[in-house]
Amino acid sequence: MPMSRADIESAIAEALPGAVVELTDLAGDDDHWAVRVEAPQFAGKNRVQQHKLVYAALGGRMGGELHALQVTTVVPT
Repeated sequence: MPMSRADIESAIAEALPGAVVELTDLAGDDDHWAVRVEAPQFAGKNRVQQHKLVYAALGGRMGGELHALQVTTVVPT
């Protein structure tokens, strides 16, 4: 069963307090997502480190409950 929009949003928001999370269902199947995360925790980190924070927030669900995730990270201004 695919991971729901609400579960993805809450997992990221809980792991990255203050984050703004925007999800887009890329295929209309609740299984292929694009996420844009703007979080203060990204400050001073490179893109790879930022993406690792997002994947860590999902607790290993990538490749299982969550099939595909396109990640865009942004440092708040």
